Order: sequence, then C-alpha cells, then structure tokens
Amino acid sequence: MNWLTLLMFLPLVGAAVVSVLPKANEKAAKQAAFITTIAVLLVTIGMTLSFERENVELQFVEKYAWIPSFGINFAVGIDAIALVLILMSTILAPIVVLAGWNEAHGGRWSVKTFYILILVLETMMIGVFAATDVFLFYVIFEAMLIPVYFLIGGYGTGERSAAAVKFLIYSLVGGLLMLASIIALYVMSGDQFGHTFDINELSQLQMSSTTQNLLFLGFFIAFAIKAPVWPFHTWLPDAAGSASPGTSVLLLGVLDKVGTFGMIRYCLTLFPEASKTFTPLILILAVISILYGAFLAIGQKDIKRLIAYTSISHFGFITLGIFAMTTQGHTGAVLYMFNHAFSTAALFLVAGWMISRRGSSTISDFGGLQRVTPVMAWTFFFAGLSSLALPGLSSFVSEFLVLVGTFTRYPVHAVIATFGIILAALYILIPVQKALHGPTTPGNENLKDLNLREKVAIAPVVAIIVVLGFYPSPLLKIINPATTNIISQLGFTDPVPSIEDK
Repeated sequence: MNWLTLLMFLPLVGAAVVSVLPKANEKAAKQAAFITTIAVLLVTIGMTLSFERENVELQFVEKYAWIPSFGINFAVGIDAIALVLILMSTILAPIVVLAGWNEAHGGRWSVKTFYILILVLETMMIGVFAATDVFLFYVIFEAMLIPVYFLIGGYGTGERSAAAVKFLIYSLVGGLLMLASIIALYVMSGDQFGHTFDINELSQLQMSSTTQNLLFLGFFIAFAIKAPVWPFHTWLPDAAGSASPGTSVLLLGVLDKVGTFGMIRYCLTLFPEASKTFTPLILILAVISILYGAFLAIGQKDIKRLIAYTSISHFGFITLGIFAMTTQGHTGAVLYMFNHAFSTAALFLVAGWMISRRGSSTISDFGGLQRVTPVMAWTFFFAGLSSLALPGLSSFVSEFLVLVGTFTRYPVHAVIATFGIILAALYILIPVQKALHGPTTPGNENLKDLNLREKVAIAPVVAIIVVLGFYPSPLLKIINPATTNIISQLGFTDPVPSIEDK
C-alpha cells in the first residue's frame, strides 16, 4: 500500500469536501474536517504498525517523475524520526479541530475556509516530513507558510496582521537562503554524477570544506528561524500571541519541529563535516536559547506569550540534543519533539479556553480559577508541570536523555543548561500560584468550567503525557535504531554505553 501518498492526499480530499458544503452550514464543515483528521490518524496508525523498527533505511518509499527535465521527482519515504513526527502531527490534528470547535467564529473569513486551511496544512505537515527529494521538501517547506499566514492573519486576535506578516517575512528570508544552497547542490550534482535533487545522492557529493560550510549555513539558518533558535526567534512570541489557540498548537507543536527535523535530516546528512565544524557555535546558541527563553518567560504578563517563550527554551534543549552528537542526545531530542507537542498543546488549548471565558489573556486576570473552574485550572497546572519536565510526565524522560547525552561529551554546556530547569519552575509555578490559586479576581465568579467536548479533546493529550512519562519504551524502541545509525554515519561513538546496552 502507498501509505504516504494516501496520507498526504486524504486531507486534500477532506478539504475538497468542505469546500463544496454550503457556507451557512458551519456544523457540516466542522464535522467533515473532524472525520477527515480521524481517518488520517487511523491510516497513520496502520502505517506505524507496518513499520519495521529495526530497519534503518527509508521505508514506504515512493518515487514518481514530477519535472523529469530537471531531475525533480515526487519522492517520499520515512525513517523512524519522520514516522514519529508524522504520528505526532496526525494525533494533534483532530484534537485541534475538536478543541477549537468555535474558534473560527469572528474571523475575517468563513468557518469553512478555516477548516480548509487546517486540512491543507495537515497535508503539508505530512509531506514535509516524508519528502526525500530536496526540491519537493523546499516547495512544501515554503508552501506551509500560506495556510499559516491566513490562519494567523484571518482568525487570530490583537495585532494579527502584523504578526502574520512578520512570520511570513522571517520564514521567506530563511527559505531563500536554503534555496540558494539547494541550487548550488543541484549544479554540483550535474558536474559529478548528473543533475538530481535526491537526498541520498546529494549526500555523496564531494565539495570543499569552505563550500560545505557556506551551504550548511543556508540550510541551518532557515531551520533555526523555523525552530526557532536564538537569535532567530523574534517572530514567534508575536505569532503565537496573536494566533488562535488551535493555530498556535500546530505552529509550535508541529511546524516549528520542521526546523529541528531539518537539522537532522538535511544539515547532518548533506553536510556532516560542516555540522561538526559549527557544533561549538550551535551548542552556545542552544544554551542561550534555553536560558533566554526561560528568563523572558518569567517576566511575561500575557499567558500566550509566556507559553511562546517557554517553547524557545524547549527548542534550545532539542537543538542541544541534536548537536551533542551522542545517541542519548539524539534520541532525547526526537522524543522531546514529540513530547513538547503535547505539553504545548495542553497549555495552549487550556489557555485558549481560559481566554475565551475571561475575555483577557493577562495572567493576573485569572485569579481564583481553582475555586471557580477547578477542572480547567488543574488541567492547566498539570500541563505546566509537564512543560517543566516533572518526573513521571513525558517531558522528563526526553529532557533527561538530552542532558545525559550532552554531559557525556560537553559537560559544561549540560551543566549550564540545567539552570533552565530551575528557571522553568519559576516561570510555571509563580504565575500559577499568583493567578489560578490566588484570590478570585472580580469577574471570574461566574465563569464556566470545561464542557464535555473540551474534556474529550484534552483527555488524549493528558493520557499521552502520563503514559509516556511512565512507559516511553515503545517510542524509544522506534527512535533509537535510527539515531544510533545517524551517529554512526557521522563517525561518532558514544562516550558511555548507548540506551540499548543499558
């Protein structure tokens, strides 16, 4: 079965169905979108069950000529890392649709348009992780900007237009740098073995260290903007602060992972020597991101911007794990990508429900919610504990692996990064104590707690956080062979026994 083609085109079929529904029938548009995302999730589960976890080669490979005169193909295939991220994306999609059942109301365009954009974006989220043709990857990487731009600018709040434009400009600049590197790779491939955009063939290119360093920077800066890593992060607080909660979940939970995924799939694969050359600098940027994001989160008064800054800190940990060049670090980074998606989803979804009820995103306006809306307040508190990597919750396992993997090769960086954990306790627990558990703010007395739909939407997120906190083995068994293979291909050996040997 052509799993990946089916996965990529199912959401487009759903979008086509939604597009022909009457504009006034908003309920039908929501139902069609939800059914489509559930169908995509079921197909993803089927593909996951068919995946051979010990096979480190690309699986479910498909290749069709697209623009043969330029050697461009519709070529897809996944390894364990891409599989985990596609699974993450397709789990989040129906949750976002259900949780944000009413968040498209009041937008510049119709409810129907909102769900068409979500479904088109889901196709691109799957495609960007599955692409093995570098040109196809670039096209999807850039095309993803279109639905996100309209989701922020059309259905966000506050300075949504400015935030959408800022997001677009930053992303386009990074994309142009990557395009320049892609064109250079294409030209060099013609000189050496025939024009191609196939990632496996391009990884065999012979080039000088100067050339490799320059081309690496084109890719890395694009991915660092997308991730985002300091100092390329400044678009994120505005975008996440202005986007609707569902859009923010997809933005931070999935789209930003394209940046860290790209560092593994493209930077390390195409430019192994340049990756080693720039590792010391990138590790410094990662540590700065961890501390900078945490410090700024502590001082935030807006709950959505607080969550955005915490994510900058988390992406610092992910980048640290990737460039620690150890199996533990890599495995922890990939697991961190998955876990961060759900802790962030919990934070943004509950924050969105709090904001919609209170009519404000200012943290001090949520005082006393523990007494008025206990389920909502405790769910947000739980999400916060997951974000700060409390033992027993999913983020702890991934953060622990990243720090252990980093410490074995770069102990100073690991020790400094550990202060980010202390700061995390401050930026989560202090606002929670002052707001949710403080005196009841006037105007909060009659707020309603989570309804059945909202409880159903958040329940799988909570379940994933708890289950993976106590039993991460299923994901680790999928991820570890792939990360071990990457570290081996880069010529590194772990300073301590690998996870598999423990």
